[in-house]
Amino acid sequence: MAGGMIARASARLAEALLSSGKTLAVAESCTGGLLAGAVTDLPGSSRYFLGGIVAYHDAVKTGALGVPVGLLGTCGAVSREVALAMAEGTLSRFSADVAIATTGVAGPGGGRRGKPVGTVWVAVVLRGGVRYAHRFRFPGDRGKVRRETVRTGLTVAAMLLAEEGDAIR
Repeated sequence: MAGGMIARASARLAEALLSSGKTLAVAESCTGGLLAGAVTDLPGSSRYFLGGIVAYHDAVKTGALGVPVGLLGTCGAVSREVALAMAEGTLSRFSADVAIATTGVAGPGGGRRGKPVGTVWVAVVLRGGVRYAHRFRFPGDRGKVRRETVRTGLTVAAMLLAEEGDAIR
């Protein structure tokens, strides 16, 4: 079931990207490559998908994506600020039109007060100024949390592109 939901979300995003002529790049922490995998599961995804970075360790977030070290220190990796910085760094480094970033606590360990297991942030940034970040709390085991994060990132990006298209018309 989850796989079908992810495939449908990926197809909706693909359609939105193709119809708008825009490109996508991703930055993943808690999803560890599943987001890029969901995008590239579709044939022809090379027409709109530029690539991604799995920034699991904070050093990769800072080095590869340009997330400020101080931000990680003050806000933590699982935060709105870091998710947005990851998305913005991805947009810039790939010269993409759309970037999705994921960061969170997939479990089973790692949770703490204020950031329990299942807490994730999904950020989507569109070239031109649209910035979205939202905290989610997904129930379930590690796999379910990761899959729901991927589905949500794909869905949000497609919705934002659709809204942007509606605003232009």
